[in-house]
Amino acid sequence: MEPAVIQLLILAGIAVFLILRLRAVLGTRDGFESKPVQRGDGASEPLSKPRFEVIEGGPDTDITDHVPEGSDMARTLARMKAVDPDFSVGEFLQGARGAYEMILMAFESSDMDSILPFLSRDVFNSFDEVVQSREQQGLRVDATFVGLRELELIGAVFDETNNEGEITVKFLGELTSVVRKADSGEIVEGDPNEIKRQRDVWTFGRDMTSDSPNWKLVATGE
Repeated sequence: MEPAVIQLLILAGIAVFLILRLRAVLGTRDGFESKPVQRGDGASEPLSKPRFEVIEGGPDTDITDHVPEGSDMARTLARMKAVDPDFSVGEFLQGARGAYEMILMAFESSDMDSILPFLSRDVFNSFDEVVQSREQQGLRVDATFVGLRELELIGAVFDETNNEGEITVKFLGELTSVVRKADSGEIVEGDPNEIKRQRDVWTFGRDMTSDSPNWKLVATGE
């Protein structure tokens, strides 16, 4: 056999070997394989990476994080958000936390002017009546806010005729409070070293179509 023929057969054998090795590593394509998924920049993603479809109309976690899904409160809050898309339940509760401390401490220290914009007229009159009675008796209150142990959204009402929304929150605060004689500082009631727990149920209201995001305290209870 001619040397050229022998060389040709050897090269053909090597080529067949390489083709079989490539098929073993890469597999074969029969026309039904899916095309590589392309990234936004044109690069292909690994086929093993899962793809997730965003489903619209799912539960609003801003609501369901605070009230049971499908509850009357959840539906009411959803109607509020439909009127005011900027309304956030989570942000409201953060604001209510700060408002509770601010209003409570201003009331204890008889600083009613500073919280006038945050109270309805009825609530302001009720608080101011207590403050004036205290002053007429020659008393003052020294109080320190220690912290808030509980905050829970317990009610929501939305009046679609006037777009008025109301949200009721339960607070459990801790504070120290003593009543003193205004002239002498003598303690009449309380212990400055005793931390007391105070439970309050406050209702905040707002026109959901208003440009102002501020809520007002419209009712109080225990």
